Amino acid sequence: MLFALPFPMIDPTLVQIGPISIRWYALAYIVGIVLGWRLMLRLVALPAVVATKQQVDDFVTWATLGIVLGGRLGYVLFYRPGYYLFHPLEIFAVWGGGMSFHGGALGVIIALWLYCRQQGIDFVAFGDRLCTVVPIGLFLGRCANFVNGELWGRVAPDVPWAMVFPTGGPEPRHPSQLYQAGMEGIVLFVLLQVLVRQPALRARRGFLAGTFIAGYGVARIIGEFFRQPDAHLGFLFAGATMGQLLSVPMLLVGGWLIWWSGRSVAR
Repeated sequence: MLFALPFPMIDPTLVQIGPISIRWYALAYIVGIVLGWRLMLRLVALPAVVATKQQVDDFVTWATLGIVLGGRLGYVLFYRPGYYLFHPLEIFAVWGGGMSFHGGALGVIIALWLYCRQQGIDFVAFGDRLCTVVPIGLFLGRCANFVNGELWGRVAPDVPWAMVFPTGGPEPRHPSQLYQAGMEGIVLFVLLQVLVRQPALRARRGFLAGTFIAGYGVARIIGEFFRQPDAHLGFLFAGATMGQLLSVPMLLVGGWLIWWSGRSVAR
């Protein structure tokens, strides 16, 4: 190794008061939900109006449950089903880590469908606006992964910005969490904010949701080429990682939604 950037040793625990601790990862979830909620209040009011501010306020609780329950169950089912089959009580130990974006996405979709059905809201139109704020949480979550020194990248001895992570051995590695924060968070957020402000695109029900879903799929697949796969899974079919395999259906669904949106223009 000729050169590697030092990993910034940031305590994963932001505040510790007796037995109670607040971790950066938890703060990322909280801040992401709050910022997404505040932006969503403005976006639903754009013509054509898809929901009231009160309905957005009420949906925050549903979304939070969908994120936490879906994210945890997704991790259990997609990444470590064998382990949790023999340690079922640990499924509820969310403080020990282990959340899946794909599971969280499914959880929010289910919560969204149930809530929209209860409130008589257009499921697709509301979902369009919701998808445009999701990258906020993705960006903060990846930053928290970096602070925790987890989900680090593959060995990269010739990359000048490679880092030696505390739990990643002595080799310099890609700071892949930051790559993913940039693609899944910043790039996708800017793109969706530009698109959602175009009246013609807002009128195409499903276009924004499809763009987010397909865009995340592309960003995740690219990011996984730099990220070290989970040790207990390794490389799977055709050398792909679990994150890449789970993102392929997102590409297909997102592409189909974009196509379908041209045939279902909101009136």
